[in-house]
Amino acid sequence: MRSIERFDIRGRFLFGLAAVLLAGCGEAPWNDPYPAGEATSNRVYSSFAERPKHLDPARSYSADEYAFLAQIYEPPLQYHFLLRPYRLVPLTALEVPEPAYFDIDGNPLPQDAPVESIHRSDYLIRIQPGIRYQPHPAFASDDAGHYRYHTLNARDLRGVNQLGDFEQTGTRELTAEDYIHQIKRLAAPWVHSPIAGVMQKHILGFEDYAESLVGSVETDPLQRVARLKASEIAGVERVDPYSYRISVKGKYPQFAYWLAMPFFAPMPWEAEVFYAQPGLRERNIMLDWYPVGTGPFMLGENNPNLRMVLARNPNFRGEPYPSEGMPDDAASGILVDAGRPMPFIEEAVYSLEKESIPRWNKFLQGFYDSSGISSDAFDQAVQIDTGGEPVLTDAMRERGITLLTSVEPSVMYMGFNMLDPVIGGDSERARLLRRAIAIAVDFEEFISIFTNGRGLAAQGPIPPGIFGYREGEAGINPFVYEWIGDRAVRRSLDEARVLMEQAGYPGGRDRETGRALTINYEAIATGPDDRARLNWIRKQFAKLGIELVIRSTDYNRFQEKIRNGTGQVFMWGWNADYPDPENFLFLLYGPNGKVEHQGENASNYANPEFDRLFNAMRFMDDGPERQAAIDRMVEIARIDAPWLWGFNPKAFSLHHQWMYNASPNQMANNTLKYRRVDPELRERLRHDWNPPILWPLWAIGVLVLVIVLPALWLVWRRERSTAL
Repeated sequence: MRSIERFDIRGRFLFGLAAVLLAGCGEAPWNDPYPAGEATSNRVYSSFAERPKHLDPARSYSADEYAFLAQIYEPPLQYHFLLRPYRLVPLTALEVPEPAYFDIDGNPLPQDAPVESIHRSDYLIRIQPGIRYQPHPAFASDDAGHYRYHTLNARDLRGVNQLGDFEQTGTRELTAEDYIHQIKRLAAPWVHSPIAGVMQKHILGFEDYAESLVGSVETDPLQRVARLKASEIAGVERVDPYSYRISVKGKYPQFAYWLAMPFFAPMPWEAEVFYAQPGLRERNIMLDWYPVGTGPFMLGENNPNLRMVLARNPNFRGEPYPSEGMPDDAASGILVDAGRPMPFIEEAVYSLEKESIPRWNKFLQGFYDSSGISSDAFDQAVQIDTGGEPVLTDAMRERGITLLTSVEPSVMYMGFNMLDPVIGGDSERARLLRRAIAIAVDFEEFISIFTNGRGLAAQGPIPPGIFGYREGEAGINPFVYEWIGDRAVRRSLDEARVLMEQAGYPGGRDRETGRALTINYEAIATGPDDRARLNWIRKQFAKLGIELVIRSTDYNRFQEKIRNGTGQVFMWGWNADYPDPENFLFLLYGPNGKVEHQGENASNYANPEFDRLFNAMRFMDDGPERQAAIDRMVEIARIDAPWLWGFNPKAFSLHHQWMYNASPNQMANNTLKYRRVDPELRERLRHDWNPPILWPLWAIGVLVLVIVLPALWLVWRRERSTAL
């Protein structure tokens, strides 16, 4: 019996080996990282590189976190998905609020009232009735209407390790009070909201309210919530269950943009009470981990060391897909779903991918629906055509992959310290020197070499997509470019050399002293890749005979030099918080100077006419008058040249053919609801692109048979002869 049992075991081993080798005949790709049941599901698959630190909308201020938060929370306003320049439209609000103006005595003022006469601006926000929160234990109630989980004790928490361990959930209607409660949280010192300081400058009563809460910092979390519920901010008023009013100091038209940020999303007091209870934070059950919103999605799984899943909110009201777009949108097919209720997908699965190569390979295999393009993969995906435009490689086109590009609302510029006696100041000599350098430093070449062509040479401080930006010939910087044919062409080095001579530096030498002109460049050098970039910058100045001294340091020391104004030339960047020209032009506003005022004007540029126009422009509504003021400000800045305008970075993204309604929008973060996929096409192409490579397994199988079978045969013969 023993020999027969052993033979059966060996037989089963060989049978199992054969089964493994024959498994390649199955339908699903062997390397599919997802469960077989998900093959044709209505899901979007993506990735993330860093775990989100905050999922509390009052604390989060990161694009990586907004990728999740903006799908869950709904502030009153949002950005139109397709229209450019970027435009605010209602989200939970009934309309974009128009401010009403009042003088210091509370008397109403006309819309065209002088800015100095406006004491406050009132924004009345009316929200849509019938909006409901996602299912959540914080809203669960018993038959008597009492909340089930607002008085938890240690016994209640036995066996509870995550939010899903609470058996009951509930919901309720969104009210104006929820938005007011969130504004109170922005002021609460224990929340540590990054915009608390900004709001103190603008919302009436915000600063006083924040100071009144200081004594509650050390109190019990439940008492803090009770304190917020029982107190009021002077400048934030509940009008009725679906309306509230925010009073802003003076006139601040840009306040409406803040109403499109998650900071101003609603927060139900029930959620705060629920999460404030003892024993939950120790289990990682807290608002920073489990958001509570009214948006189209809710966080179904939060495992930031593996994956995060956004699931469709069953209580979502169904927002219609936009029916209006740009002139080319109808032909592109992006408006096919116009009027249909969103969202179109059931889930979005985000897998943790810390390394770019595995992320890229999974995209090529079809396991991620879209992807950015790392520098390592750029040549594999994109090539530059004869016109200088990026196009997909043949390999990408064969797979039906599409490339989307958009100019980001940001600027990377080379700044001059205007306090420096050589390169700065408002003398004609220094101005001509800066203009000569502006011609010589070829940012088109920089974009081509160091950003894989992902950039647009800037003509001024305002990037495309922002009101005030001028297209075409009307928008070029005439001191650096000339319009030839249908494009801007950088002026010749001969013109730059003439400017150098006019400035008193013929051939790069000071005419008065005969010494070579030497300029210091402040750099942040972190690795070997920086050496090539810094060498390139040095060569640009050398075209004019200028000796550029690179002074590399770490980031902290670099910031110190900028704060103290001890540098001469540096590279800096700015990304817009909101799409208004004020958000870029303030970088050149004199009272924002870095050295004197600790502001964001790192060049310490000051021009009286520019500052006067800025003070007027910032309070204007978009229109011809504002455009004229902006045009003049940009002209002044081009004449003075405190910056080499640098470039506006471009975002590149790739999308598989089964992904629909992918349109670049650099201001909107809540774009998941617009996405639609064809799961059947995705599964078929995944199967075609990932055929199993079986020959190594067959080779191993044959090797095993050649080695193992004779040994098994000998053992069997020996055991059989022994038995006989």
